[in-house]
Parts: sequence; C-alpha cells; structure tokens
Amino acid sequence: MKLVSLTDIIEPARRGGYAVGAYNYCNAETVQAIIEQGCNQRSPVILIIGPWELPLLGIKTVTRLAEMTAADASVPVCLHLDHATEFEMVKECIDAGFPSVMIDASQYDFEENIRRTKAVVEIAHPLGITVEGELGAVGRVDDGGVEGGAESTLTDPARAAEFVERTGVDALATSIGNAHGMYKQLPELDFDRLEAIQRAVDIPLVLHGGSGTPRDQLHRAIDIGICKVNVATELALAYLEAIRQAPEKGRTWYAHALMDAKAAAGEVVARWMVELGSAGRV
Repeated sequence: MKLVSLTDIIEPARRGGYAVGAYNYCNAETVQAIIEQGCNQRSPVILIIGPWELPLLGIKTVTRLAEMTAADASVPVCLHLDHATEFEMVKECIDAGFPSVMIDASQYDFEENIRRTKAVVEIAHPLGITVEGELGAVGRVDDGGVEGGAESTLTDPARAAEFVERTGVDALATSIGNAHGMYKQLPELDFDRLEAIQRAVDIPLVLHGGSGTPRDQLHRAIDIGICKVNVATELALAYLEAIRQAPEKGRTWYAHALMDAKAAAGEVVARWMVELGSAGRV
C-alpha cells in the first residue's frame, strides 16, 4: 500500500473518537515491528522519525525503508517527519517522498512561529503533503530525551485559532502539561486548557510525550479531541532492554538480539494500538 498523508489517518480518528499512535523508528527492525503490528491489530499506522534519528541511515534510506515495508501492508501507513526545527530539513524530507511533516517553531515567539510554520505549509500543501505545527513548547522530562526544549510553555487557547488560521496547518501539537521522555512523577494534564483549545480550532489535536501517561488521563484527552499520540521513549526502552538481556538468555549472536528487540518493540506497539482504540479500525 502506498504511503498516505496524516490527514488520511487522523481525520477518521477524530470522527470516530479514537486516537492513532505515532511510533518512532530508526532502523529496519523497528519499522517492521510497527507495521506488522498494525496489520495484526488492523490499525492504521503512523511512523515518525526526527532530526536525531535521520543521520543514522540518511533521509533517502529511511524513506525507502518505510515505502518498501508499507508496500506489503494491509493497513494505511503514514510517514511523518517529527519535530523538525529547520526549513531545510523539512524541504529535504518532502523532496525524498515524506507525505507528512512537522515543523516545530515553538521555541520562537508567536509571530516567528507563524512565519516559519506558514513557510512550510506554503511548499507542502501544493504537493498534497500535510503539516503539523506546535503552539506552546512540549519540553523534556530530563536530558535523556532528545525531543523538545529544556522547558515547556503551555498552549494559549486564545491564540490557537489565530495560529491555525494564519498558518493553515493540518494538525496542532498541544502543550497541556505533557513532556517528552518517561515521567519521573505522574503528569497532571490540563484538561480545561485542552477543551478550550478544542473549541477554538477545527483541526485534529496531537499529544506528544505519550510514554508513561496514565490510562485515565490518556482516555480523557482522547475523549476531548486528541487523535494522534506520539510514542517514542517507551518503545526505545523496550528495544534496548531486550538487547541488554539477550546475552543473559544465551542470545549472543547480534541478529538474535535484534530479533528479541524487534519483538519487544512490537509488544509495546500492539499494547498502544489497543489502548488508543485504533485496533480493529481497518
């Protein structure tokens, strides 16, 4: 199946009252694990990769890897650039064949965020490519994370409508008390803020930093309007732990360790697909 846009996956989620996970990958094992679980669970799939993973294989290779694996999938698959902060990287990914991109200019002031985000929309939309923007900055739990800035700033509902109207983005990443990485203490998501954002804009809303979010808070966020949830740290930790344990289990050949890591990543993805309600939707 050909790669699809983000809108093709999260608009049905918005109408159906569920969310779709966006799962981080950086190699063949993880992309296979994610898409295989999508097929097993009959769930749409969003693959995400960002500036920190792209140098491992290069933009062209990660794009072809996603295209090749998705070609045999029985479910829709979107390849989405995550948290790109530079226009040049976004343009390079668009040229390589990404059907969806995120420009994260949340570290800038409101007007500069609009300017940078709009510049990406203007080159993406004529090509049928969807764009996610971010208003308010989703920071990191600790220095172990690679996404987001050192500090968070919350999304201003009063400015959300203006941001969406002036940029033309297709999805909006929200900052409501969420953060990237594994939480050291349970987050307290600001649902009043999320409800105000949902009332202010008429596009799908995104929750970054899904790993470790309590079930009740996750489900309430989905009920309010979150329809894309990013999952990276939890998947990565399961992958690395499986490799660490492999020698203890007599799995000393590196290919066997990577098989274990792929299986561990797949278990995380399958659980999230059920939790978010995307399982059985295809």
